[in-house]
Amino acid sequence: MATYITSDCINCGACEPECPNQAISEGPDIYVIDPNLCTECVGFHGHEACQAVCPVECCLPDPSHPETEQVLLERAIQLHPTDDKLKASAAANEFPSRFRK
Repeated sequence: MATYITSDCINCGACEPECPNQAISEGPDIYVIDPNLCTECVGFHGHEACQAVCPVECCLPDPSHPETEQVLLERAIQLHPTDDKLKASAAANEFPSRFRK
């Protein structure tokens, strides 16, 4: 599932530069995550980078956007078509993912 930012966001911006997909942007009141760009950092990190840096823990899995690891990996590859390292790790089934803990 895509991650979303709750209304507890203090608008600090710590999460935005951590996203490998540029899915996070400043909204009118709080930061927001585009679910079409969010891969929950599958393929890049073993955790969701936005969650790791959020000082108020407001980056949470969005239950309205449930997605499998495979769907998220395919999205990551689609968003980064020239990332040969990502493609190779995906082909070898040895990529970072929060699903693999």
